[in-house]
Amino acid sequence: MVTAFVDMVGLLMVLPLLPFYAVRLGGSGLVVGILVSSYAVAQLLSAPLWGRVSDRFGRRPALLVGLGASAIAYVIFAFAGSLWVLLLSRLVQGAGGGTVGVIQAYVADATEPENRARSLGWLSAATNVGVTIGPVIGSFSMGISPHAPGLIAAGLCLANMVFAWFFLVESHDVAGARAAAAGARRPRQAVWHTLTHPGEPAPRMIWIYAVGMGAFQMMTALLALFLALRYGVTEKTIGLVYAYNGIISVLARAVVLGRAVDRLGEARLSRVGQVLLASGLALLPLTWYVPGGTTLDLSWLPGSLGVVQVPFRLLALMGALALVPLGTAFTFPCVTAILSRLIPPFERGVYMGVQQSFGGMARVVAPLWAGWAFDHLGAGVPFWTGSVLVAATIFMGFGIEEYTRPKPAS
Repeated sequence: MVTAFVDMVGLLMVLPLLPFYAVRLGGSGLVVGILVSSYAVAQLLSAPLWGRVSDRFGRRPALLVGLGASAIAYVIFAFAGSLWVLLLSRLVQGAGGGTVGVIQAYVADATEPENRARSLGWLSAATNVGVTIGPVIGSFSMGISPHAPGLIAAGLCLANMVFAWFFLVESHDVAGARAAAAGARRPRQAVWHTLTHPGEPAPRMIWIYAVGMGAFQMMTALLALFLALRYGVTEKTIGLVYAYNGIISVLARAVVLGRAVDRLGEARLSRVGQVLLASGLALLPLTWYVPGGTTLDLSWLPGSLGVVQVPFRLLALMGALALVPLGTAFTFPCVTAILSRLIPPFERGVYMGVQQSFGGMARVVAPLWAGWAFDHLGAGVPFWTGSVLVAATIFMGFGIEEYTRPKPAS
């Protein structure tokens, strides 16, 4: 969790600054889009390979090498003098970021099956905190020097490597895995198996993850434009929306998820998450049409605002927005935990990497469709598309419980 948190802080230190660096070097909006997508492309290509390496040689060395690649990428970013060098930094960074599946495999190795969803929830909560803190540090460090964000991020990566070297013990039985892995699938075989056997339990989990990730990415790609069009949100206020979502996401993963898994089980809770995610996406565009309003007396607050008028559509918007982080908090950790149960340890890294690759492909394709649909079909169409896709995958989770129950001793 500490390793993943620090890694995410470094990533989010530089990501919000990327468009400004690109424009300074003569880039256009298209160039910015290519730079953003290049990270996901490199990640989806490298993730299964990292998983394979971690299965054969251990999770710890794979993570250390991945952190080293990220440190190199941040140094390149800090001194990029052209768009091509900036693109190189994103590709190296994406290749290092392919170790996300390795981190998930590490958690799966290090926890009992019944605790994996809870542990993966804590892991994603830690990364969400990194998402919140990283941009603040990055913006602040710009006051020191234009090179500072990249160099500080690289320094964090190196410190993270030192921490991992001393405190991150190996979670994977490498010798046992090598002995058992004679028939283990290679990354491209695992990808092909997922594509050609979508009805099998493990591929079903990967498809649920990928579709949910694509739908979530549709929302995040266009949420600012949608709120600006309908609610007049600006670049000065959009941060409040993301902070609201971030707080709900962290609380859901860190506080609610474990208790909900104990009560409902991973398979059922993942379906609850899919329903919440699909509902939030479907309701978001409809909030604008909610009539009426109410008044709130805020005179008791410091710097009193007095009595303010609050439209019901704003309250409806907050409710719809809340459903999305709740849905992702219940869906993604549970689906990943179920996948870890369905895959033998000697293939766990490969399949965790394949899951990240499919999710990465969704993060590349979904925003392209969402942007086109927003421009040509209507502001609500991308959200409704994501809702329909997520709702369709709910049926893929039915019956998965029978594959995850402990087998009776013979």
